[in-house]
Amino acid sequence: MFVEVHMLQSFAPANLNRDDTNNPKDCEFGGVRRARISSQCLKRAVRTSPVFAAATGVEPGLRSKRLIERLSTPLKEARKPDADIAALLEAFVPAFASKLDKDGKRTAVLLYFSPGELRAMAQALLDSWEELLPEKERSAAADRVAKALVKQFKDRTSAPDIALFGRMLAEKPELSLDAACQMAHAISTHRITMEMDFYTAVDDLQPDDTAGAGMMGFTAYNSACFYRYARVDWEQLVANLGGDRGLARRTVKGFLAGLVEAIPTGKQNAFAAHNPPSLLLAAVRSNGMAWSLANAFEKPVRAAGDSGLIAPSVAALDAYWARLCAAYGKDTLTRVAVFVLDPELPVVALKDDLVPSARAWVDAVLSALPAEGAPA
Repeated sequence: MFVEVHMLQSFAPANLNRDDTNNPKDCEFGGVRRARISSQCLKRAVRTSPVFAAATGVEPGLRSKRLIERLSTPLKEARKPDADIAALLEAFVPAFASKLDKDGKRTAVLLYFSPGELRAMAQALLDSWEELLPEKERSAAADRVAKALVKQFKDRTSAPDIALFGRMLAEKPELSLDAACQMAHAISTHRITMEMDFYTAVDDLQPDDTAGAGMMGFTAYNSACFYRYARVDWEQLVANLGGDRGLARRTVKGFLAGLVEAIPTGKQNAFAAHNPPSLLLAAVRSNGMAWSLANAFEKPVRAAGDSGLIAPSVAALDAYWARLCAAYGKDTLTRVAVFVLDPELPVVALKDDLVPSARAWVDAVLSALPAEGAPA
């Protein structure tokens, strides 16, 4: 079973996701330049959003190189000597997850673990403290503790966001976890042109007889109506969460709510582009081929008169959905739900699947998933 999500979201002038030159990310699609927001940026916005944590009721995972620092805290709270903590963690962390950076205080790569997994690591170290203390036996003891934890964490996690977005560790592939969610880069449904804002800043203590600005510069931005797409593999999600179907349902709920509410934070203090989605489309599919609707916009939409870009984008998506259903059938579709912000938007093929609110849209998806006590 799969949950596919399609969204149309129009942002006012903004720079939500920058490249290495501080310009908004973009790409070419359909022969024209499009605005783009990377999937990594969108995933982070969802997993760090308060609504995601509230829906799941579980602390999200932590991605950091500071595993030694994090594990040191509970060991110090257990009144273990600082010198012993440093020596033990220097042996344990490379055996468990990753070699250390040059400073010896951080891992060479970012690690992604749940708070529950971090607590389990600290407890395992405390339980094996006496074995780990002798310097000559420390390396072998650290390996034993690490192997036991790897076995405990293999193919599962307690963090909903890690279950959704996966975990990859090249040095310890046993700790890698296949993502249950695929998320596309958001792209504009139309051609975009980059714009520049020339700004100046005044020096408040500048003498009255001195002309000129204290600072000046440029900020790049654009505005666009984005198409967003994501796909969740229900069975993979349940497996990643150790078979906890209740948490899997709450994770889907949090994911959908996060997609709706969470917005990337890039340059928001300068632009405040807090624009809710105009269309939400979800399809729960029992099996079969995935449908990204990006090709609805392979030919970029254009504003007709004073129509703006949202209405023609909705019309293009609706018409493309109709063509896909006619060509490939709807046999695998268990539930389709659509919410549009403006009832005057041109929804024709999807009109029978309309729901009255974003909350009803989430509820419609959850109603199509297996109940908590049912098979995954």
